[in-house]
Amino acid sequence: MSGDGHTSAAAMAAQICDQIRSVFSSPPPPLPPALDVLVAEVSATAAANGRVFVHGVGREGLMMKALCMRLFHLGLPAHVVGDVTTPPISPGDLLLASAGPSGFSTVDAICGVAKSAGARVVLLTARPGSGSGASRCADAVAYIPAQTMADDEEAGGGPSQAVRLPMGSLYEGAMYVLFEMAVLRLTDALKQTPAQLRSRHTNLE
Repeated sequence: MSGDGHTSAAAMAAQICDQIRSVFSSPPPPLPPALDVLVAEVSATAAANGRVFVHGVGREGLMMKALCMRLFHLGLPAHVVGDVTTPPISPGDLLLASAGPSGFSTVDAICGVAKSAGARVVLLTARPGSGSGASRCADAVAYIPAQTMADDEEAGGGPSQAVRLPMGSLYEGAMYVLFEMAVLRLTDALKQTPAQLRSRHTNLE
């Protein structure tokens, strides 16, 4: 998993980056590219003066929080589900929820609440046809074809590689790269400048 003791840091980094790159160079799935889905959904919500809410659990949740921070820097009203200052979700709002392995009970529940409240739900997942509660609530799916913790368990060790990312690390790394690409596209779509993004960064550090 961690590679042999003679693998250089540069070689390990290159292999990890190659694995993440392969996620985005896979054959086109029957679903639209995740990048196009995210940019279109967030842009439409912004145009309608809606708010964006994000949710995920574990390391996926950390990636969702990183995205939320950048959406705020872009000037959007963005909130992390579960924060004490998060307002109620309403019609016209957007929930971005991640469930890489297919579904988590909490993600399923949050998606159900958002759907019942009239919000639009976008699910990020590596298993779009799982039939999970979250997938049934989703208005759109951002498909990330990467190994998750569930795939890691099923593979029973998986293919032999000098560097093999554990559990859901490949999915989570792909999330980070996907979000950075989405932010670059949204910066243009929302006509924001680097100076405007920096102006919204907290000074309480």
